[in-house]
Amino acid sequence: MIVGIIGAMKEEVEILVSEMEIERIEKKAKMEFNYGTFQDKKVVIVTSGIGKVNAAVCTQILIDDFNVNCVINVGIAGGLKKDIFPGDVVVATDLVQHDMDTTFFGDKLGQIPRLDTFDFRCDERLVEKAYNACKNSVYNKYEKGRIVSGDQFISSGEKLKALDIEFNAYACEMEGASIAQVAYLNNIPFVVIRSISDNAINGTHMDYEKFSPIAIQNSTKILRDMLKNM
Repeated sequence: MIVGIIGAMKEEVEILVSEMEIERIEKKAKMEFNYGTFQDKKVVIVTSGIGKVNAAVCTQILIDDFNVNCVINVGIAGGLKKDIFPGDVVVATDLVQHDMDTTFFGDKLGQIPRLDTFDFRCDERLVEKAYNACKNSVYNKYEKGRIVSGDQFISSGEKLKALDIEFNAYACEMEGASIAQVAYLNNIPFVVIRSISDNAINGTHMDYEKFSPIAIQNSTKILRDMLKNM
């Protein structure tokens, strides 16, 4: 088994890379793919860059060039429920691209035209492994639920409330649903895990300098536990 692990930003995966046994580094599309062993499992860990296109390109390379058997995406997100706070973790059950809008043609907001699904559902086994890993690794609250993605950094509480009402989502970020779409099209199991950095709906936020180590710690502990049990 080969596990592909994607973080949008270097900070989100740098500890994982430092702990793995790197066999080789391959560069493609201005990304560095670190191939080797982590927790006795073959892994490819990569920083995709921010946004849906970067994340989609990265995922397809993992599938085509490294023949990964599954994809795990870790990173940060904004909370969309009143009771979700910085430091909490959301394990995605499914993902939707909130900025896909062909409602003019009668499609539901978020529906990708002519695709046979509205949302992209994470692999149930990977979701359970991630959620169980949270029980052992995360000191804050952890939830399972929908995550929405779009090429927008949203800081408006009103806009975030609208996303919650429209999609009943737990978190909002900029890559996960595009990774999910590529995995779906290739029939590759995947899961998306997000540490919450802020929540404009309940007015909470954490300085990035303070939050970043917490998010990295969460991701590293969760992945250690997940891979150990895969």
